Amino acid sequence: MDRMRTSILLALVLSLGACGESARLDVSDGSGPSPQLPEPRKTLLPTINIAPATGWPEGATPKSATGTQVVAFARQLDHPRWLYVLPNGDVLVAETNAPPKPEDGKGIRGWVMRKVMERAGAGVPSANRITLLRDADHDGVAEIRTTFIEGLNSPFGMALVGKDLYVANTDRLLRFHYEPGAMQLRQEGRKVIDLPGGPLNHHWTKNVIASRNGKKLYVTVGSNSNVGENGLDKEQGRAAIWEVDPANGEHRIFASGLRNPNGLAWEPRTGVLWTAVNERDEIGSDLVPDYITSVKDGGFYGWPYSYYGQHVDLRVEPQDPAKVAQAIVPDYAVGPHTASLGLEFAQPGGLPAPFEQGAFVGQHGSWNRKPHSGYKVIFVPFNDEGRPAGKPMDVLTGFVDGEGKAMGRPVGVVNDGRGGVLVADDVGDVVWRVSRGS
Repeated sequence: MDRMRTSILLALVLSLGACGESARLDVSDGSGPSPQLPEPRKTLLPTINIAPATGWPEGATPKSATGTQVVAFARQLDHPRWLYVLPNGDVLVAETNAPPKPEDGKGIRGWVMRKVMERAGAGVPSANRITLLRDADHDGVAEIRTTFIEGLNSPFGMALVGKDLYVANTDRLLRFHYEPGAMQLRQEGRKVIDLPGGPLNHHWTKNVIASRNGKKLYVTVGSNSNVGENGLDKEQGRAAIWEVDPANGEHRIFASGLRNPNGLAWEPRTGVLWTAVNERDEIGSDLVPDYITSVKDGGFYGWPYSYYGQHVDLRVEPQDPAKVAQAIVPDYAVGPHTASLGLEFAQPGGLPAPFEQGAFVGQHGSWNRKPHSGYKVIFVPFNDEGRPAGKPMDVLTGFVDGEGKAMGRPVGVVNDGRGGVLVADDVGDVVWRVSRGS
């Protein structure tokens, strides 16, 4: 009987949420250097429009852009979410999901959000491991698979500096000794620094990238709420990118006001750090666009007080006009509620034109927009000055079927160093490889 009541309540909440409001603009209107930003729309319940997770039918694949092809690089993984390619071509896959966080989302709203995430495919326990995939014969499919590191705590980002492999768990940054060609690391990782975690830990993913000379690490730490509703005291050190000295663990806030930064990449022409950021929810299907942006040392990007520059969010208490006045406008919007997570710049010898110069963005897909947005990999063209220059283009689509169900959800994207782009699909349990068409 309790299960029946739960099912009825969930169905009621989902139907009410989905009926709350619908987008009045196209996703393209909320994309580019100057996205349209209509007035916020408040509803009794947030718009809830989930693409239920189903996985891929036998023989089905996403659809790749003209001039390219897609194959499954590896299947039957356990919630593959993030990728890293070692110098010898081995591919590391973080098989991971959210850790236990009992303080996150209490009450009716919290219960609803947990059910939403479960329906979207995010309710499975974390495998807490990194798996190594090797394509020894270079045919575009990994034929060797080993458990590389196990016993982690919701791992996400990875970065190699010399023989030091850094892994960002949800609550700490670890260092492992790596010998080239190693198939498994057996020793325990040594802590470099603690990261914000704990029983709340709303945005749990932590990414890491190394500076070009390897002397600094940059670590993403998402917010502990949507717009500070859990109290701003719970946001210390969050909604930020940290700069870490791995030699001694000293760190500072490199940039702040970034609600949930995930992807990190160095723009190849300018050497500037870029990030992909998930913006806030629950003020309408057309707000707020997620974005990719260059990251300025000491820059503040608005969260929670304002969005897309100095557009004040009246839900935040207390207000802070001084902080709003400092807010930097992001460089490029990639559509509202697209859940843009992965970020990788194109490399020479990769995909054909028009995907030769610019950034690949993995869009995990919306829950707070009607109709759906995201659920694909896009490409943002850049000019020779290292700036976005043109409309976003689809690279990999077809993750949602004709009935609105998600067969897959793309997350991390990375160049494989052999002319292909790898895409982690955490609902399909697949790593896809996109390459030039045959």
